[in-house]
Amino acid sequence: MANLESPSTPGERFLRWGKSMSFFKNLISKVGPTPPPGGNKGTGELGEEVAANFMIARGYRILERNFRCKGGEVDIIARDPGDKSLVFIEVKARRGLSYGVPQLAVTTFKQRQISKAALTWLGKNRLHDKNARFDVIAILLHSDGLHAIDHIKNAFDLAY
Repeated sequence: MANLESPSTPGERFLRWGKSMSFFKNLISKVGPTPPPGGNKGTGELGEEVAANFMIARGYRILERNFRCKGGEVDIIARDPGDKSLVFIEVKARRGLSYGVPQLAVTTFKQRQISKAALTWLGKNRLHDKNARFDVIAILLHSDGLHAIDHIKNAFDLAY
């Protein structure tokens, strides 16, 4: 018979942990909203929401989100409140630094994809003659909601 005070196998420890955690799981679901789905997709969606709110709070007008085309995609397309230029924004969010800082995830390949999508969007909207730039918003997500946000203006030039 297994000792309940100190389980001898990892399986027994896991089962015991699972039973004790069910109380907390029920408590959390009753107390607050469900957090966004885990994994990269949930992190990305939360990061884009945080970035959009960050830009709106600074006077930017969001024109489109998650524009996709054959060549690539742009997370946020906005208008700068100061000089009225178009801003194509790549959002990179992380929950930790085990994969490095989010800014470094915007590789030259990713820059080319964003550039292709930006050119497609400009053509589709007949705005080739407008000033535009590429920004990166890097976010370290924290469970307390106090996220670290780094807005890098003119992060890269048109790449194709």
